[in-house]
Amino acid sequence: MYHPKMVEFDARMKALFDRIDHELEDRWHGAFALRWNRPARGETSNPESDGLFNVQAYFTPGFGSKLGRGYGVDIDIAARDEVPPETRAEIEGFVRARLEALLAETFPDRALRVERDGPVWKIVGDLSLGRA
Repeated sequence: MYHPKMVEFDARMKALFDRIDHELEDRWHGAFALRWNRPARGETSNPESDGLFNVQAYFTPGFGSKLGRGYGVDIDIAARDEVPPETRAEIEGFVRARLEALLAETFPDRALRVERDGPVWKIVGDLSLGRA
């Protein structure tokens, strides 16, 4: 059982990442062939499960991290062939820029930011649930 504020936070975060997924699909549609076992965009009810991209966040307690706890950002590109490093960097830059804009829009009452934490982007800042 989860705290209602945590359920709301997770739902808002999911909607934010679904929006970024759709924007990525619009921008890079047809740039790469899908993996043979990946459904085409729109064939499932969840954008994480189809199309070229699966962008999502996962909570990390931050052990061993200079930034501490936060949400790591996972950008999976379901391309059949290798994605060139410069294209991957462009996609990561796009995701970071959209995250920064949409975090402020989605969570206007929180001070959240996107920072590099080793090899991954991470959402850090005010992750509190407020007063219970």
